Amino acid sequence: MQGADQGQPVALDGRDLRIGIVQARFNAAITDAQAAACRDELLKLGVAAKHIRHVRVPGALEVPLALLALADSDDYDALVALGCIIRGETYHFELVANESGAGVTRVQLDHQLPIANAILTVEDEAQAWARAEPKARDAARVAVEMANLLEDLT
Repeated sequence: MQGADQGQPVALDGRDLRIGIVQARFNAAITDAQAAACRDELLKLGVAAKHIRHVRVPGALEVPLALLALADSDDYDALVALGCIIRGETYHFELVANESGAGVTRVQLDHQLPIANAILTVEDEAQAWARAEPKARDAARVAVEMANLLEDLT
């Protein structure tokens, strides 16, 4: 991980890491694409398929609880949160976006366990599709990078 603090590219090595993925099923076509892209990227980074656990929950508000259960198990080096919240005509969008994000952050900090948050918050379905796979791949890279970084720091 040389050069990470100078803004230089970091070598990402997922070998020996155990990663949990929590996927919200709401907007399933989009989140299924996210899950496939995330898993594919983790495999490319060297994470063994047998060390990737994929859990599905109903929606974004349920993601933090599943993350908490995985974090409590002490079996994972990092977690990934996947979901898609599309703005509607009511305040519900803000509630779900804010509360799911706060829940993910709380689990991460309380457990000192990296969680890459790829719960999309978008205006419409076109934005969701444009961001789904790139954000999921990025989340996989973040999970691997942060797992390695925390290992180096502790």
